[in-house]
Amino acid sequence: MITKKPTHQMLEEWRSVWHKYKDVLKPNRKSGEEIIYYLSSRYALTEINDKSAYDVIFKSVMSSEFLKEKLPAGAVPVPKTYYVLNQGNGEKLYQQKDEAFSDVERIFVGIDLLSGYYHVEGSSLLWDELCAFQGLDEADLKNYVKTAQYIECLERFGLSVSDDFGEK
Repeated sequence: MITKKPTHQMLEEWRSVWHKYKDVLKPNRKSGEEIIYYLSSRYALTEINDKSAYDVIFKSVMSSEFLKEKLPAGAVPVPKTYYVLNQGNGEKLYQQKDEAFSDVERIFVGIDLLSGYYHVEGSSLLWDELCAFQGLDEADLKNYVKTAQYIECLERFGLSVSDDFGEK
């Protein structure tokens, strides 16, 4: 998860990572439904049925040309929103919160079923975990920032590009 304004040096490092992996990586992106299944199998969740929570996801997808291209033709986002509970595996997420999220009482996750877009507030660890799990599609593989983030997330969890995060 990028939590600060990228510097020129960071951009160059990301380009270097992309050049190293661009011919090795293959599309392996999982759907929004697969992300929800993964998330719910690992963490206790409470579903949020709130228009403002849905709007965060809906508007994020609709305001991004990159994300809108991931929607099926003529479709609009179908958001699902949750809080991750501070129990079981979720305890680790709450215990290892970044300073930027120290005032966040509940970790929020929103996922669009159709585009696979996900949004996490309150835990960069969970964002990184979902990034590593989701993988990349063909468009993502052309984006050096997305590719470098994916590689960094895999490394954070001790995985390589040949590992299938969802099967471990």
